[in-house]
Amino acid sequence: MSLERTNWTGVAFGLTVAIFAAFQMFKLPPLMPVLLERYGYDRTLAGGFMSVYALSGLAFSLYIGRLVERLGPLKPVLGGLLLMLIGNLLALAHPESGWLVLAARALEGLGFAGLAIAGPTLVNHSASQRHLPLLVGFTAIWIPVGQVTASLAAPLALELGSWQLLWIFAILLTLVFVALTLWLQAGQRLGQTAAPKATQSAVPKRRPGETLALWLAAGVFLLWSGQYFAFMTWLPQYLVEAHELDLSHALAGYLLPVVVLIVFALIAGWLLRLGVPLSGLLMGALAIQAAVWFWQPGPEQPGLGLVALIAYGVGSGITPTCLFAMPSAIAGRQRTARAFGVIMTGRNVGVFIGPILLAQAFELTGSWSTAGPLFGVCTLLCLLTAGALAVQLRAMASKEAAEA
Repeated sequence: MSLERTNWTGVAFGLTVAIFAAFQMFKLPPLMPVLLERYGYDRTLAGGFMSVYALSGLAFSLYIGRLVERLGPLKPVLGGLLLMLIGNLLALAHPESGWLVLAARALEGLGFAGLAIAGPTLVNHSASQRHLPLLVGFTAIWIPVGQVTASLAAPLALELGSWQLLWIFAILLTLVFVALTLWLQAGQRLGQTAAPKATQSAVPKRRPGETLALWLAAGVFLLWSGQYFAFMTWLPQYLVEAHELDLSHALAGYLLPVVVLIVFALIAGWLLRLGVPLSGLLMGALAIQAAVWFWQPGPEQPGLGLVALIAYGVGSGITPTCLFAMPSAIAGRQRTARAFGVIMTGRNVGVFIGPILLAQAFELTGSWSTAGPLFGVCTLLCLLTAGALAVQLRAMASKEAAEA
């Protein structure tokens, strides 16, 4: 089923609720230097504050994908928001307890898993075929837009007197989204989408080779998200320690690749609409990121470091656009919820491993310099997996053409 006209209410709600989920996740890294200084958390435990989001998603993403496909997106969104509300309240109650904060972040992460699948799925189902490639680009930026929002709000909270204000703001926004979800649900205001109805039996069967393609895409997402989330979790701390920047300048450096990412994610959506091959675009972006990791200019080369951050942002903008286009490309639009569940499982494994891995590498060596070769190899493996995915997609297309 395809829509003749885009359902802009569904698109807007799907994007904003996903952006809010990313805001919840990324409200912590900009404040990491302050929290480490004030509460003395162990660094590995602090890395777990991000990684536990992924652990929650890893355990439930496949189930959530099936749930969204069966019930539609609004009920999973509502459940996710309530979990986030509880998590925020717990962390605010006893921030001095690192393990309680970890448990609170786990609840937030479970809520994030629901919103991370329901939001992009709703955007995908609400888009007409004409607007789909461009909206895939917008779908890919929900994480960095939430990240930028959190990074801008964090220093404001500190200027107003307390990091806790950022959590209070998150709680208020959660309540707003709960009310909005209930309003949409009560009035059935999402209207027509391309999603199959829960009672509909004529859901397309799996394409030959689809399962392997989805798990290869999940593998790409795993390896890419591992290095990306390690980078974004610890970049403010790295800029403070290795480059001796104050927190405001460190946050500016942290935001630079994210802003570039947003621009190039949208450019990638436009390129896909023009017909640029999906796999080729993905592999080119990964090659850029691998090169940056192996290059990794040191603190004595601030100009080259700036260029590296921009180049990393370029590759990191194109990659998620390609990955969020994969569910439709592999499984077809009527089965995107389950497909998102599979590839988000891969993403969650990477998010879980990456920040802890980099924290452990620092603990073992006492230096940030190990990040370059470690994640350079990781990104090269990601590039090889993307190559295998390209071969699989070509084989699927050839088999279907032969059978037509």
